[in-house]
Amino acid sequence: MTLPASPADPAAPTAPAADLWKPVLTRAVVALAFGAVTVFWASPSASEMGWAGGLYLLATGVTVIRGIDKFGLAAHQPAGKVLAAGGAAMTGAGVAVALLGSELVFGVVAALGLGLLAAAELYLGILHRGRSVLSRDWLASGVIGLGTAVALPFFIGLGAHALLGVAGGGAIISGVLWILAALTLRHDARSVSNEAVN
Repeated sequence: MTLPASPADPAAPTAPAADLWKPVLTRAVVALAFGAVTVFWASPSASEMGWAGGLYLLATGVTVIRGIDKFGLAAHQPAGKVLAAGGAAMTGAGVAVALLGSELVFGVVAALGLGLLAAAELYLGILHRGRSVLSRDWLASGVIGLGTAVALPFFIGLGAHALLGVAGGGAIISGVLWILAALTLRHDARSVSNEAVN
């Protein structure tokens, strides 16, 4: 349950939007689609890896930034700014990875983007523990993202397929997490709206 923000606590989240499940589901679909591509792609070139990974990072970053208000975080509050910075890091990393398309760039820049968003999510998960419906999901997603970010540079020498495999594995795990969160949020929103009608 989310508590409303009080003027005394600028970090407190406001009530999330009733359609909060939509950006959460979008993020899940983006992650699972990228993960599926990496599973079935046997021999991507460095350029193809760059475009696939870059589009994933870019789409994730944009989805996070667009969802800030629906998450109950005001963009002008510190928590909203932290998540916006993490989303911007993912977006920037996505553009760089797509345009530069090399194993080194993917292993370093994608790791930075993933790591910064993961750190932002961990921060929000800890800050809003017990006050936001997404706090546990942010914590879990932050841990998954940091793990992926730490692992990526160690796979640079193994080539594009290995790098996509590591990034795709993290995407699949986080995609499953976010799809479960979206389904739960949608169910809860329907229950609340049914109670309001009755």
